[in-house]
Amino acid sequence: MKRILLFLGTNLAVVLVLGIVMNIVFSALGISTQSIGGLLVFCAIFGFGGSIISLLISKWMAKRSTGAQVITTPRNEIESWLVNTVAKQAKAAGIGMPEVAIYNAPDMNAFATGAKRDAALVAVSTGLLENMNREEIEAVLAHEVSHIANGDMVTLTLIQGVVNTFVMFFARIIANLISSSMSNNNENGQGMGTLAYIATVFVLEMVFGILASIIVMWFSRQREYRADEGSAKLVGKEKMINALQRLGGSREPEMEGSMMAFGINGKRAMSELFLSHPPLEKRIAALKAR
Repeated sequence: MKRILLFLGTNLAVVLVLGIVMNIVFSALGISTQSIGGLLVFCAIFGFGGSIISLLISKWMAKRSTGAQVITTPRNEIESWLVNTVAKQAKAAGIGMPEVAIYNAPDMNAFATGAKRDAALVAVSTGLLENMNREEIEAVLAHEVSHIANGDMVTLTLIQGVVNTFVMFFARIIANLISSSMSNNNENGQGMGTLAYIATVFVLEMVFGILASIIVMWFSRQREYRADEGSAKLVGKEKMINALQRLGGSREPEMEGSMMAFGINGKRAMSELFLSHPPLEKRIAALKAR
């Protein structure tokens, strides 16, 4: 329930903010809402705006939704080891020290998030700490640090913004053509045209959204390979391979959304086209081939 309320509240706030931004932009630039250019600006504001705002509040959302506790002053040996390990890896990767957190979850997972390379967050689950040895945990941390060093959070946000924009734009262009045709050929005219427009936009956004997600998921899988390679460079190939092999027998992760996308392990899907993470055996094979 807490996650649902956070999701609904955040999305309502995002829509409100983007609505205000849209009115300011259209008024300041004198853009017509009825023109093709106006439609493209509208789609870009909502397509990029939602992704960018989500990125900016990603650390806050991650902490609230998972209950992650940031280690400010280590209370025990494992917390000291986690902070020192991430500090060493961050220095080697050339980024600022991320916040390090632990969240309570039975699955073996970890994630990185944040809008800035020098002010990110790395969080690990209690399940990972309980079921992996130190070398394997070290490799997982290096994987997440590599995500940050590669700028994956920002790049994925930009790609998501582009596809969101064009999904909305082309859905509305095609829906407008269909509704105009129905208005001209139907006695009920405007009423039927409006209903056809709304229904067509809804259907086309679903269809185009599915096609667009294939593009986003392809990029997501490529950045997982790069983060695995980054981990291998930071701590050694064998440690990362052992960590991935350990994940092979673990339960499906419980995380959702962007946190899942930047976790060490992803959820299953009917087709590899819709996987945010490559299958573990392919990741292991790619590392062995290095």
